[in-house]
Amino acid sequence: MNPQEVLQRYWGYAEFRPLQEDIIRSVLEGKDTLALLPTGGGKSICFQVPALCMDGVCLVITPLIALMKDQVHQLTKRGIPAVALYAGMSHREIDIALDNCVYGGVRFLYISPERLKTKLFQERLKKMNVSLLAVDESHCISQWGYDFRPAYLEIAAIKKLLPDKPTIALTATATREVKQDILEKLEMKNPAVFQKSFARKNLSYSAFHLEAKEAKLLEILQRVGGSSIVYVRTRKRTQEVAAFLRSQRISADYYHAGLTTPERSTKQDQWIANRIRVIVATNAFGMGIDKPDVRTVIHLDTPDSPEAYYQEAGRAGRDEKMAFAVALFHKKDTKEVLERAASSVTTKEEMQRVYQSLANYYKMAVGSNAMESLPFDLVTFCQSFSIKPIDGLKALRQLEEIGVIQLSEGVFQEAKLHIPISKGALYEFEVANAKFDAVIKAILRLYGGDLFQNFLAVKEADIAKLCKQPADMTKKQMTFLTEKGILDYKPATDTPRITFLVPRMLPIDLPIDHAFIQFRHDTAVRKAQAMVDYLESRIQCRTRILQAYFDEKTEENCGVCDFCLNKKRNRPEVPLDKVLEAIAQGASNLYVLGEKLPQYRNDHLIQAVRMLVEDGHVQLDGDSFHRMTH
Repeated sequence: MNPQEVLQRYWGYAEFRPLQEDIIRSVLEGKDTLALLPTGGGKSICFQVPALCMDGVCLVITPLIALMKDQVHQLTKRGIPAVALYAGMSHREIDIALDNCVYGGVRFLYISPERLKTKLFQERLKKMNVSLLAVDESHCISQWGYDFRPAYLEIAAIKKLLPDKPTIALTATATREVKQDILEKLEMKNPAVFQKSFARKNLSYSAFHLEAKEAKLLEILQRVGGSSIVYVRTRKRTQEVAAFLRSQRISADYYHAGLTTPERSTKQDQWIANRIRVIVATNAFGMGIDKPDVRTVIHLDTPDSPEAYYQEAGRAGRDEKMAFAVALFHKKDTKEVLERAASSVTTKEEMQRVYQSLANYYKMAVGSNAMESLPFDLVTFCQSFSIKPIDGLKALRQLEEIGVIQLSEGVFQEAKLHIPISKGALYEFEVANAKFDAVIKAILRLYGGDLFQNFLAVKEADIAKLCKQPADMTKKQMTFLTEKGILDYKPATDTPRITFLVPRMLPIDLPIDHAFIQFRHDTAVRKAQAMVDYLESRIQCRTRILQAYFDEKTEENCGVCDFCLNKKRNRPEVPLDKVLEAIAQGASNLYVLGEKLPQYRNDHLIQAVRMLVEDGHVQLDGDSFHRMTH
C-alpha cells in the first residue's frame, strides 16, 4: 500500500495534515529525518504510516510507559501487531515479546531507551528485520533539553547494529541547541529537517497578573463554554479548586497521580465524554489523551519552563477551532518558580546518602540488581530513612541524570497470564490436581490456546465469575500455580517503579560530574527565567515570544493573543457593533457569521469574536457563540 492507502485503511482519514506527507516521503526515500511538530500535530502518524509501507519491524524508542501503552493499544485496536518493553516486565515476558518481533509478524516494537544496552535485546535485534528506527520525544537526548535522559545517548550505538536503516526523530519542543544536539547525538547523515510553525492560529494565549486567581478562573469559565483543563502544582490543590468550581455550579473533578487506577480511569473517561466539563489536574494529566475539543487550558500555577507550558497549553483546540490558553499568576508564583530552579541541585554527599539508602531499602549487594525494576513509594522510602521527600526526590532526579537509576511513573498495568508448559503437561496436572480444574478450564475457555505462545492481558474478575468463586481465591490459586511452574501470572499493578540501570555500586564510586550537574542547574534557571519573562511581558505578541524561544524567526504577530487584541482594541479590523448585531440576529458560528458579513476576512471575524468574548458581550460554547444578556 502507498501512504494514502495506509492512512485511509487504518486511520480512516482521506488526507494528511500539513507537513505529514513530506515527512513520510522523506522516510520512504531512506533519509534520516528530524520532524518538529507541535503538541497535537500528529507526530506518530509520521513514522507509523511509512513503517506500514515497508517490510519488517519499526523500532520505536520512547521514554514514557503511558505513551507506549497508549500507542500499542491504539495500533492493536486497528489490527496492527505491536508490543512494548517497559519497567516491571519479567524476563520471560520480554523474551516472548522479542521472539514475536523476530518470528511473529510484529510491526512495531516500543522500547524505553534504558533497555537498549541489555544483552538480551541486542542479541534479538540482530535477528530482527528492522525497517525503521523512530526516536520519539527526541529532545530527551540533549543536555540542553528540559527532560534529559542519559540513556538516549545509547541510541547511536544501536544504530551501528542497523546499518543503512533510516532514522526518524520526533519532538514537539526543541530550541536551537536541542535541535543541533539531536542531529549530532543521533549521528544523522544528511538529514531532512521539517519544522511546523510553533504558532497556532486558533489558539489565543494570555497571561494575567492578579491576586484573586480563582475569581478570574471563574470568569473565564463563565465566558467561554466547552471542555477545560485547569493545571495546578499539588494534589491537594486539585481537590480544593475542583470543590470551589462545583460550589459555583460548574461541573468539575480533580485528577492526580495519587488516585487509584479505577479512579483515574473513571474521571478521565467522564471528562473525555463531556460528562465532566472541567478537570483540575497536576501535570500527570494529559499525556496521550486524544481529546480535540478542549476550549480552554488554564494554568493557576506556573510551570517550570516554556517547554512544559507549551506542551500543556497545546492540549487546547486540537480540532483547530477557537481555543484559549490562559496563565494566571502573581509575584509569589514567579518567585517560587525561580527559587525551585535555583535550589534544584543537591550535594554530592546527599546523592551518595540517598543512593546508599536505596541499597539498604532493597537489601542489594554490591554488583547486583542491574536492570532490575522494583516497586517504589517515595513517601515510604523517605520515612524509612528520615529523608525529607523534597530532598529525596531532588537527589533521585540527579541520580537519574547521571544514568544510575530510572524512575517510572505509576501506570496501570493489567494482569497478564502465560502458560509456560505444554498442553499435554497441563492436562496431566489437571488430572492429578482436581481442585485446580475449574480455574484452569475457565482460563482456557476465556483466553484460549494463545496463552501457550504469548502473555495475554486477563481480567481476574472474569475468571473468578466463570469459576463461581471469589476473586481473591482465584488470585491465590493462580499465584500458587505460578509458584509451581504451571502458570506465569502477573497481577495487575499501578505502582511507580525504580529501575537500577547499572549494578549496585559503592556510593563513593558514583559517577558524579560536578561540571555537568552545574550545567543542568544553570539550564533549569535559564528556563525558569524564560517562563517568568513570558508571563510578565506586556510589550510583545505571546505567540512570537514562544516562537523566538524555539528559534523560529518571524515578524508576524498572531493577532489573537492578549497583547495583539489589546493593541487592536482602538482599531479593530471589523466594526464590533456589526459583529454583535449579526450574532444577535442568529449568526451562531463562524460559517453563518461569514455569510452575514462576507466583506470581511475570516481571521478578522475570529479576532472580533474573541474581543467580544474578552469584553463579556459574547459567550462561546464549543464552536458556537451567542450574545450575553446583562
